[in-house]
Amino acid sequence: MKREGHLPFPYHMLLFSASENDLTVFKRECVPSLGGKTIFADKIYRDNAYWKKENETKSNNLLTPIKGIKGATEDEKQRNKAADHMFSSAVSSVREPVEALFSWLIEKTNIQRAYKCRSTAGLLLHVMRKVAIAFITLIFND
Repeated sequence: MKREGHLPFPYHMLLFSASENDLTVFKRECVPSLGGKTIFADKIYRDNAYWKKENETKSNNLLTPIKGIKGATEDEKQRNKAADHMFSSAVSSVREPVEALFSWLIEKTNIQRAYKCRSTAGLLLHVMRKVAIAFITLIFND
């Protein structure tokens, strides 16, 4: 959730296996509960047919940086370059606070250092403890 002048506060958090594709998990776990939302995401989330259907049925709109089209001629690339760059910059500027939140979480908690975890339960405890401490700190320091 956007908070003017502060790091954003997570609306939804998921923990899943690194072997699962982010888009697959997002579609399965997040999208069913979303309606009438504009989603700013990485290029990996682009799936034009899926998001067209989502927009028609639930008014969810996905905005991602423009991905180069394979097989486009050099003329087409140059013609669209300025508009694509401006759009991608606009989407990235909205995503910037979220990226800052991720960087802050990694910096403050060292959350990615879980080498002592030997089980799924241990990993979950590690992650949830780090996230809880980070957000308690965030709330009390605002």
